[in-house]
Amino acid sequence: MARYTASSCRLCRREGLKLFLKGDRCLSKKCAFDKRPYAPGHAGQRRTKPKEYGQQLREKQKVKRLYGVLEKQFRGYFHIADRIKGVTGENLLTILETRLDNVVHRLGFAPSRAMARQIVRHNHFTVNGRKVNIPSYRVRKGDVIAVVEKKKKAQYILDSLSGRSDSQLPDWLSVDRSALSGVVSDLPRRESIQTPIEEQLIVELYSK
Repeated sequence: MARYTASSCRLCRREGLKLFLKGDRCLSKKCAFDKRPYAPGHAGQRRTKPKEYGQQLREKQKVKRLYGVLEKQFRGYFHIADRIKGVTGENLLTILETRLDNVVHRLGFAPSRAMARQIVRHNHFTVNGRKVNIPSYRVRKGDVIAVVEKKKKAQYILDSLSGRSDSQLPDWLSVDRSALSGVVSDLPRRESIQTPIEEQLIVELYSK
């Protein structure tokens, strides 16, 4: 399966925004974006105003990289969002937010989506009592996501959860820290997604 293997910090610098691809490291003094908050490469510090297409492309790339999705899968998500009832851009964000790896990260079981993707693949979680190891699995309202019994003492999960406050938990999720489980109490609404995303630019890009 294709995946990005180069430096994650370059992606944040290229998009001009902290994507928190390395979890807690992004909040420390070691964060490369804080040291060099400009695009990588020789021309990175040039101040150029992107044209309309450039703005649309950068927004699409930013969201892809934020959720760790490659182009073919992202385009597929867009076509699904375009076919279902509602606003296409908001539908797209709902699809991305309800991926299992994102939900595991949002619940606080992993400090980053990359880490969440890895531990989901390694059979660390169940959905409604059934093991699921597919990061792109889409959860539904009412689903219960729980850490499997033999991983409940895993220190990396406990450390991640202890470093997350209740105020960081989205309003469409609830977590039981003692049981190491969470519930999808509702589907995410647009106002629940605090990351600065202009989804209409993505819609305009794919609608050309």
